[in-house]
Amino acid sequence: MEISLIRHGRSQLTENNRITCLQFKHWVEKYDNHGVVEEMTLPSDIIEKVVNAKMVVTSDLKRAIHSANLLSPELEIISDPLFRETELPIIPFEFWNVELRPSIWAVILRLVWFCGYSNECESLTIAKLRAKKASRQLIDYADKHKSVVLVGHGFFNMLIAKELQKNGWAGKRKAGARHWNCTTYSFFNKRVHS
Repeated sequence: MEISLIRHGRSQLTENNRITCLQFKHWVEKYDNHGVVEEMTLPSDIIEKVVNAKMVVTSDLKRAIHSANLLSPELEIISDPLFRETELPIIPFEFWNVELRPSIWAVILRLVWFCGYSNECESLTIAKLRAKKASRQLIDYADKHKSVVLVGHGFFNMLIAKELQKNGWAGKRKAGARHWNCTTYSFFNKRVHS
């Protein structure tokens, strides 16, 4: 059995102007509503994984669905909010009107999220529980279909990967976070000889 975790492609949203932490919330909404850049070529090994999979699942966010469609336009996919990226907390006040690039706000907010701050989003503990549920769902799909691909998101794919490994699935210790990265986990039933 095999489960492959693929991170979506690069977002079409290219706005990278300095913004306040309150403006960052609107930037994330735009990011969630954009598809991905249609690359001239996509990694052939990833296309092969998707084409050979018996089942392809995505989160319900546009960038994941669009990525799966780019990998194989005729493929039927199942989209499920269970596989969404972990959200970032909202800071309900301005930091002295400090303006930073969105990528810097994302790092800062992810760090405060790791420290336990989760205003208007799920906590790290809840995200880990969701990853456990998501990994069980993927394992059920793999048990039925043998080969499953999830086109998802960098951080949540990493949480799922940890859960798969806890359940005896072999693969890289850490799922990659780069766009179009694919990490595959395998499970082999060991036969007991008498």
